[in-house]
Amino acid sequence: MSATLALGLPLIIQGGMGIGVSDWKLARAVSLRGQLGVVSGTCIDSVFIRRLQDGDIGGHLRRAMEHFPIPDVSADALKKYFLPEGRIDGAPYKLLPVWKQKVGRAREQLAVLSSFVEVYLAKAGHGGPVGMNLLTKVQMPNLATLYGAMLAGVDYVLMGAGIPREIPGVLDAFAEGHTATMHLDVDGLERADTAELTFEPAEHFEGSAPQLRRPRFLPIISAHSLAMMLTRKATGRVDGFVIEGPTAGGHNAPPRGRLELDGRGEPVYGERDLADLGTMRELGLPFWLAGGTGSPDAVVRALGAGAAGVQVGTLFAWSNESGIDAGLKQRVLAGVGGEALRVKTDMRASPTGFPFKVVELKGTNASAANYERRERVCDLGYLRQAYRREDGRIDYRCAAEPVDTYLKKGGKLEDTVGRKCLCNGLMADIGLPQMREDGPELAILTSGDDLVLMEQFLAGRDSYSAGDVLDYLLSGMALAGAGAMAGMGVAGEGGIA
Repeated sequence: MSATLALGLPLIIQGGMGIGVSDWKLARAVSLRGQLGVVSGTCIDSVFIRRLQDGDIGGHLRRAMEHFPIPDVSADALKKYFLPEGRIDGAPYKLLPVWKQKVGRAREQLAVLSSFVEVYLAKAGHGGPVGMNLLTKVQMPNLATLYGAMLAGVDYVLMGAGIPREIPGVLDAFAEGHTATMHLDVDGLERADTAELTFEPAEHFEGSAPQLRRPRFLPIISAHSLAMMLTRKATGRVDGFVIEGPTAGGHNAPPRGRLELDGRGEPVYGERDLADLGTMRELGLPFWLAGGTGSPDAVVRALGAGAAGVQVGTLFAWSNESGIDAGLKQRVLAGVGGEALRVKTDMRASPTGFPFKVVELKGTNASAANYERRERVCDLGYLRQAYRREDGRIDYRCAAEPVDTYLKKGGKLEDTVGRKCLCNGLMADIGLPQMREDGPELAILTSGDDLVLMEQFLAGRDSYSAGDVLDYLLSGMALAGAGAMAGMGVAGEGGIA
């Protein structure tokens, strides 16, 4: 505990959940208490333009846009997407062009702007730390998204769902105002060939780009072997690790070794799937434990094992400040403690092939009937996989797109079975569902396994704040004799600028 404080490290990292679940309001509430609030950068450009089309309630986006340093970008975005009165009932959202290896300057700038706004709002009016979470596997938007976050002064970058070996070098390049390049994974590419993604800051400033403060980089890993590899082979400095266990929500690492499924069709995890904390301690870098860490006892145990603290997602995900639609939140919390509320590790739901935790809530796309009823559409495209066509050109496909389309692109039929459109489902989770001819897209809720164990924390409440979560997590420290809570207070009050 004292070592964590002395190094200026957070004890609690709020998880970077889903699309827009870890929004700026949640991250700001956690950061105000001196802990690490985290915004989700996944699909943030689409979240941003949908908020504009819904009228930018409260005017927060527009106030942040006034501080964006690249000329004319904010004005162009408002002209194209802002609807002062919001959308007409039943009207669909206007969409952005889907990401490709190379996109136009305006498309890049919209991503930079949206990321800047989210981080700016989370940081406004206080001095607490703010991080951004991104998925390594969602490659094509990441360079522009990272640059926008750095323009807003993001303090930490956290990335999982893949091996983010090149990201430290990207952060170094952006800090110096230089061009950043990283490999694009392309199915079917010859071993001698490579494909790259590039972002040039100077292009957007019509001259020299500004020098920026480099954020700390925390890869999210499941195995100590990956931590060892990243410390040796990453393209720049790694500042610590988040070690995520298989009970955490969202995408999980698959079990190591031969895949075994239990009676519910869920993967069976064992000792091999737990990181060796002794090895982690020997690396000499701070690490935080995640997955099943949402209790006072778990915080104390983590510190006793040599961790700097814990990352907690589930408790924060259902708090008042999170981006999950209020009606969905109420229904889920009302079901805690009941037999009907289950979280399933679904081996088929995600187009990525990673196991994905799904809350089995009636009326959502978790049900087989709703899944079968939905017409397959891929119009957001964040989880599309690049592949090499027979003529050598790069194209894109998603296992959750229309089956005939996927097969024409060389995909295998078995890869489409049970695949759900997470992009549209997760947008529906946060009250931004696309409208279709037969109604709005249905939600696909995700949560850690701890959701079904939250009854003790709720203690009869039907809602709670992010501050309540922090009070709960920190409550065991004094009882455990782990030291005073100095440094855990408010980082500074202030309104949104």
